[in-house]
Amino acid sequence: MSTPSHPTPAQPSDRPAAGRPGLTRRSLLGAAAVTAGAVGAVGAVSGPAAATDASAGAAPAGASLGLPGSLARQFRAPGLATAAGFRWWWPHGLVDADEISREVSRVAAAGFGVLEIADVTHSLNARDVDVDLDQHGWGGPTWKAGLVAALTAGARHGVRIDVTVGPSWPASAPITPDDEAACTELAHGQVLLAPGETFTGTAPDPEVEPASGAQARELVAVQAFTIAGYGRRDTILLDGSLVDLTPSEENDEITFTAPADAEAVVLSYWRRGSGQEPEAGPHGSPVFHVVDHFSTAGSDAVKALWRDRVLDAETTRLLRKAGGYLFEDSLEIETDATVWTPRMLTEFADRIGYDLLPWLPAVVELDEKYPFSFDTDVTGAVRDDFNSVISDLYRDHHLLPLQAFARTLGMGLRVQPYGLETDALEHSALLDVPETESLGFKNLDDYRMQASGRDLAGGTILSCEAACYNGAAYSTTWDRALTTINSIMVAGVNQSVLHGFAYASAPGATWPGFAAFSPYYNGAIGYGEAWGPRTPQWQHMPDVAGYLSRTQLVLQSGVSRHDVVFFRQKGYASTGIGATWATNDGVPIGWSHSFITDNVLDRPEVRVEDGRLAPDGPAWKAMIMTPDFFRGGGLLVEPDAAERLLALGRAGLRVVMLGDWTQAQPEGVPQAGETARVRTAMTGLAGLATTRVVAAAADIPGALADLGVERDVVHESSTLMHLRRHVDGADLYYLANAKHAENRRLQVVDADVWLTSDDAAAVPVLLDPWSGATSPISLWERDGGRVRVHVTLQPGQSAVVALVPARAQGAHAVSTTGSDVRSRPAGLSAVVEEAGPVTAVLASGRTVRGVVDRVVAPLTPASWRLEVEDWQPGATASETTVTTHEVSLDALAPWTGIAGLEDVSGIGRYTTTVTTPEDWGGTDRARLDLGAVTDTFRVWVNGEQLPACDRLDTVVDLGGRLRAGDNEVVVEVTTTLFNRLRTVTPEVYGVGTRQDYGLLGPVSVVPYAEVALR
Repeated sequence: MSTPSHPTPAQPSDRPAAGRPGLTRRSLLGAAAVTAGAVGAVGAVSGPAAATDASAGAAPAGASLGLPGSLARQFRAPGLATAAGFRWWWPHGLVDADEISREVSRVAAAGFGVLEIADVTHSLNARDVDVDLDQHGWGGPTWKAGLVAALTAGARHGVRIDVTVGPSWPASAPITPDDEAACTELAHGQVLLAPGETFTGTAPDPEVEPASGAQARELVAVQAFTIAGYGRRDTILLDGSLVDLTPSEENDEITFTAPADAEAVVLSYWRRGSGQEPEAGPHGSPVFHVVDHFSTAGSDAVKALWRDRVLDAETTRLLRKAGGYLFEDSLEIETDATVWTPRMLTEFADRIGYDLLPWLPAVVELDEKYPFSFDTDVTGAVRDDFNSVISDLYRDHHLLPLQAFARTLGMGLRVQPYGLETDALEHSALLDVPETESLGFKNLDDYRMQASGRDLAGGTILSCEAACYNGAAYSTTWDRALTTINSIMVAGVNQSVLHGFAYASAPGATWPGFAAFSPYYNGAIGYGEAWGPRTPQWQHMPDVAGYLSRTQLVLQSGVSRHDVVFFRQKGYASTGIGATWATNDGVPIGWSHSFITDNVLDRPEVRVEDGRLAPDGPAWKAMIMTPDFFRGGGLLVEPDAAERLLALGRAGLRVVMLGDWTQAQPEGVPQAGETARVRTAMTGLAGLATTRVVAAAADIPGALADLGVERDVVHESSTLMHLRRHVDGADLYYLANAKHAENRRLQVVDADVWLTSDDAAAVPVLLDPWSGATSPISLWERDGGRVRVHVTLQPGQSAVVALVPARAQGAHAVSTTGSDVRSRPAGLSAVVEEAGPVTAVLASGRTVRGVVDRVVAPLTPASWRLEVEDWQPGATASETTVTTHEVSLDALAPWTGIAGLEDVSGIGRYTTTVTTPEDWGGTDRARLDLGAVTDTFRVWVNGEQLPACDRLDTVVDLGGRLRAGDNEVVVEVTTTLFNRLRTVTPEVYGVGTRQDYGLLGPVSVVPYAEVALR
């Protein structure tokens, strides 16, 4: 039966549902009863006793259990300081101050703590919406009023407001393509000559036409080269055949004759503005163009933009009060020619030490490909030197000046410092907050690259533009999002900026409102997701937000610790090129690793103490030197870096060298004496007693063992990964059943895991980021400084285990014939799945016992009553109406298989009765196995709402909440909007397949017993 409701201008998820069960809090001690269902069972397996009994009983409710006091308090109630956030899409300045304030308050109420104002309007431009950019463009009157409203509301609600350095990306300013500050390209022209053929004329025009508005050009050089041959994709030039034909004036005539026995090419090089605009422009009046990211003029233009259009007494005050970071997206400099800057030749000579002009063909590009190379091995070396200069110019003339400018506003700089072949590791060590992205990064080593720079420099945050998927607008599930986020967190990410939260409306937007990339993104479904009150899942967002906030708190506490560090010639990110041996073989059995490049070896943190490199940070136990996989596998190292590595080795750093590094070469084109310096240093390093040389990657673990290097975490090969943080005497282990790359498949992890602590007497504690509960682990084993626990994690799921100083912890068991052991105020109890006697062996060797008279057989609900809120378009694009459907079900099925619900999106509430035996009680407990659920869910039992449920584990521990006889169980499920949008906007979303929504099951209540051990 369907009942239409009145249109609701407010978002439907803001209103409470009539008759919804209320929320009750449980004590931290009681949380132990739901541990297995909430974050995976964590306990210990049988093994020899290695410790004596501690005092009997469990820690009192709310106790820190040995965690640092501030961490324990924040974990229970994390607030917004460590909360996740959103990229906040604005339709230029087409925003209303009151609506801005409402959106900030809604984000805060849902438990998120960051909003990044981003003028991203791809979907608007696709519809050719006419916008008055003088009034509504970036930095215009309405945009600035919106900024004031956002900062004011952010200060009121505790939400940090970040602001992009300009509209969309890359950084831009209202300048012309010919402006000194504009992005520059080097375009080449060419004339091919047959043997003996003569060219006469002016310098050849560029192969690529200039961009609209790029009028000026400057001839840099004209050269001729003999052609040695042709490769698959390029023309090979004869090294040493250069003839300089550069005229004194652009229009001067040039004459050149090719050799009688070989072809030749005449090349011209023209500097001109690239004309690149920020994505989906125009964004302002006059038109914005991308600035030169490699010159001071470019960063000065960005600062001038802020001073001219944004900063006044009010905005400056508010930015200091509520502003967080200026933000810039990835370095997407787009040109069909060569990335350039006016002072490149001078900068190159000053920084590298030789003239680039003779080797210019090696670095010119056409459609992002190299059309020329030389017939010697100089080509790759020149390209390395060129990219090194680009990286340094980006650092010196863009990142550092903008960071200094941000700090004058009381803010910091958050940047995605990749997109070209730049040293993102070095830049991550310099930035206030480096950022990554889950869309563009190919595997977890891409994140580890930037986390390494942050960790080395003592930084705290590695941010991520998270959970962005192509073609997933309004169909992104939290199953997918959490699997991504949990995986990247194990690689060092500890702040998620979700992609994204959209302002409510915009001209031409269709229901459910404005979104930056959807609909009509290149005629297809856009990037997802547009989170917010417009989506049914927002109803459950406080649960997800709490989980993310607590997890990020753990991962922002203390310092990261890793086993080994890989010396890398290049700090490129977003490449997918991982660490030799570690990625495929070491990580699956517990090894952890980072990266280091020559550009950071001279940092003060890079020192050796007690055999550890960077002892105040990652405290690496050994360095592994591998070939340069970006440049043909050469053994390459800068001369200064080689000598620095030798000094570190002499100071006690253990080193494994893959290959014969005594024959190493300098990176780039060797200058006089550099090859000898490199080989002398590498020969010295190879000869140290703390160095091992191996011929193959498979020999690396044997070399580490020979050096006495052991991993902190030990387990059988699986997809389990970890990140260790050390804080105030405690070791925090974030454990995740993680995807190394998005396309990897995961299986359930069910493993014994040995965890290392600096404190040989440390004891394990379980932290549940979903509920905020902290509980002692009561089934574990010690072996020296290691503790063995058992971890069960579903695909994508995570858990947090802390090893803390032993205080008033209760007794613990090292083995049991039951399935787990728990701590209770009166002592230990055993979790038992079958009737009969149960025993547990304590650390002292004493055996304790209990008896279970019976365990009730699983109970299957006979029927369900389903009430569905059907979300549909209202009177305007941002309004939603709700129609209620009520259905009786004898068997669970996806909504697509229930008559009348095939195209429904919204919120469903499933109600059933579970009848237990009349003598239920005493030792009886139960778990609720929900089977498959799409998407988020909440559970009530007899009117009591259970703590937040882990979306990735649909087995929920009910503990002792069931009573004898009839029990009402309610499961509330939210969906995406995709199925409804297939009917509302079929020309876009109709190409997609319906999603299976709802509680799919099979559902069962699985009783177990919990019996006291004596």
